[in-house]
Amino acid sequence: MIRELDTVVLARDLKTYGLKRGDVGAVVHCYGDGATFEVEFVTGEGKTVAVVTLTEADVRPMHREEILHVRTLAPAVV
Repeated sequence: MIRELDTVVLARDLKTYGLKRGDVGAVVHCYGDGATFEVEFVTGEGKTVAVVTLTEADVRPMHREEILHVRTLAPAVV
């Protein structure tokens, strides 16, 4: 179950936002259906890259044994 403020992992690329599978975001809102979420993705400095409406198929909870990885943000596709 995914809840507000949970850390989640993107399950697919979101080229429109320059995000890639494996990027980490925070759930900032859970919709009433329990399967749709607003997820915020930020840079290491805390600058918001995107706030995106996603479903359970798009994200998964981050696991305790996982480690974060750093990459340079790709430019968004306009």
